[in-house]
Amino acid sequence: MAIALRKPQEIEKLRAANKIVAGALQLLKENTKVGITLKELDAMAEEYILSHDAKPSFKGLYGFPNSVCCSLNEVIIHGIPTEYALQEGDIIGFDIGTEYEGYFGDAAITVGVGSISTEDEALIACSKDTLYFAIESISEGMRFKELSYLLEQFIEKRGFVPLRGFCGHGIGKKPHEEPEIPNYLEGKNPKAGPKIKNGMVFCLEPMICQKDGTHKILENRWDVVSADGLRGSHYEHTVAVINGKAEILSQL
Repeated sequence: MAIALRKPQEIEKLRAANKIVAGALQLLKENTKVGITLKELDAMAEEYILSHDAKPSFKGLYGFPNSVCCSLNEVIIHGIPTEYALQEGDIIGFDIGTEYEGYFGDAAITVGVGSISTEDEALIACSKDTLYFAIESISEGMRFKELSYLLEQFIEKRGFVPLRGFCGHGIGKKPHEEPEIPNYLEGKNPKAGPKIKNGMVFCLEPMICQKDGTHKILENRWDVVSADGLRGSHYEHTVAVINGKAEILSQL
């Protein structure tokens, strides 16, 4: 299946959907405090999205029951919001999708609750720094496999490993489109596969494990953890390739 090339007016619609995501994530970050429950945060973001005439696109997607993926501590992605009240020293990942006028937005952050350990600070910094490094590295004509290889190298230089079995992805009139963009090189040749072109819009989302990148899915069939049982982190932006470089759409 071909990777879509978006016209400028389509990119602006995707930017509008992603700005709503960015606003919802900012709201959650400001309200990530000791005592608030994951369900309260989920409801807060949903209300924000609806108030901006958008839909929370994760709700019902593949059967997901909520608007926000709330991934607590050892859960790296796809966490289901519960009545758990945040405690000092927790870390929490928020992943939000929107649909606005037929176009989709998607982004994620991981934040600490109160004072967190230096180890958790480094873990969160790895996912965030990897994301921005990758975005700055994108140029028209490079291959997606080269991008995956850069992501993997950056993560490993920080002393962590990428979560395996999950990936970044294209986005547009559907929440998930071609291509798939793992945070590690599949195969041995980074110079193979499709090239990045102007007009492409996709999500990059480093998912970081501490020792073992093998994933496990918990009994609720959603929460994804590492086989090492340790805490993980996740950051994501939607980007568009414009004039040969990647521009972040999911920011205020």
